Amino acid sequence: MRFLLCVLMLISCVACASGEPGVELGGKRFTVEIAETQEKQALGLMFRDSMPADEGMIFIFPNEAPRSFWMKNTRIPLDIMYFDKDLKMVSISANTPPCRVKRCPSYPSAGPAMYVLELNAGMASELGVGPGDQLIIELD
Repeated sequence: MRFLLCVLMLISCVACASGEPGVELGGKRFTVEIAETQEKQALGLMFRDSMPADEGMIFIFPNEAPRSFWMKNTRIPLDIMYFDKDLKMVSISANTPPCRVKRCPSYPSAGPAMYVLELNAGMASELGVGPGDQLIIELD
């Protein structure tokens, strides 16, 4: 039993030491692209035909404010999760469909958010997460 525990701890340390930015939500780690500039935030996940199940994109804003995202030119359905400055989930737009029309709807946060996490649609449900759940960000 101790051996198994040591192996699990070693695997966790190797994953953390990989140097890739990531987040942990609902006990699962995701490698993330960081959208920290206005250019990256405007582009987001547009024009992509797929995204691996263990990957996502994190948007980091300089302050907490009401946020609103849309799916223009986004080809894959997403879960859009909004988090406050303390990394607690404020709200979620689950299973947000791609926009295939000229005027795309927007999906606003239910309150001020500083971080927005986009994962493949259905992941929030699979993880059993919702408002109030904690996000862990690992940027090193």
